[in-house]
Amino acid sequence: MGELTITKEKVLQALSTVEEPDLKKDLVTLNMIRDIEVGVNQVSFTVMLTTPACPLKELIKKNCTDAIHKHLSQDIKVSIHMTADVTSIRSNAPVLAGVKNIIAISSGKGGVGKSTVTVNLAMALKKSGAKVGIIDADISGPSIPLMFGAENMQPLITQKDGKNMITPIMQYGIKMISIGFLTPADSAVVWRGPMASQALRQFFGDVDWGDLDYILIDLPPGTSDIHLTLVQTVPLTGAVVVTTPQKVALADATKGLAMFRQPQINVPILGVVENMAYFTPAELPDNKYYLFGKDGGKNLAEKYGVPLLGQIPIVQSIREGGDEGRPAMMDNESITSEAFKATAEALAQQVAIRNASGEKTVRVEIR
Repeated sequence: MGELTITKEKVLQALSTVEEPDLKKDLVTLNMIRDIEVGVNQVSFTVMLTTPACPLKELIKKNCTDAIHKHLSQDIKVSIHMTADVTSIRSNAPVLAGVKNIIAISSGKGGVGKSTVTVNLAMALKKSGAKVGIIDADISGPSIPLMFGAENMQPLITQKDGKNMITPIMQYGIKMISIGFLTPADSAVVWRGPMASQALRQFFGDVDWGDLDYILIDLPPGTSDIHLTLVQTVPLTGAVVVTTPQKVALADATKGLAMFRQPQINVPILGVVENMAYFTPAELPDNKYYLFGKDGGKNLAEKYGVPLLGQIPIVQSIREGGDEGRPAMMDNESITSEAFKATAEALAQQVAIRNASGEKTVRVEIR
């Protein structure tokens, strides 16, 4: 019979030497170690990550195993269950109460693939294990229904607490709402700013979103009434700026970034996504051709001191996925899915870092 010499206290002491790489504190202090079980020369426990899309998951797991072997014994069998509880600093929110993080996806100009980026980031976060939703805030040019192959779907109306609520469309495990679900596909939405803004408010307050880890808001290009309505209606976790490397796109992306940084708005910039960063032919996967310039988004991120979340290649499968209503991220083996997966992990990482700062998200008051 072996002798039980491992205790939970000793396990915690060993794991207190393991630092969470992004938050710069040890796992025990961050209360990330749960459900410790000890036996004869064996220990098991759960590591509660800040997001299921954590890009450092395997590193943290390895560091935990190494710490047990270093501080207790090399002979101990270590079993680690990695799970996640997405962090949030939203509390008692009257709007989108069950949503932990609200992320705006913006661009300075049209045609840079912002909606494509939104759709594939949502799919990547969903595939990591997160609960995700999308609000299509581009009232006059909704494209989310088409990109999800859901343009013929219509949401249901249900009663909740005596109020009529819209049930969001569920496609590929993602909840979504768009004016495209509520109007005929071949009709134009010709509304003045106040009407479009009211529609957006209804997407927040009259849709039964339930509990979500992330909701991505696909904004129209530029800086408009919709953007102001957004920041005045809900407290954003942060914003993502999508651009191409091209100089004309960067000029407009700079204006979009500057809008969120205005003192009276002050929404954190979670990072920049450089879309159409390079062209890679399917038959030459190691070749890169910089059709729209090189590293424009990277240089923009460096100039303004924000993270570069990812550089997405321009490949035929992305366009095909959008047209066919099957996001490119659903192909597990492509260069595209790898790029979007890495970008989504970087986004989730920045959200966790932002939430760890402890600054409560507030709704913007513009006077």
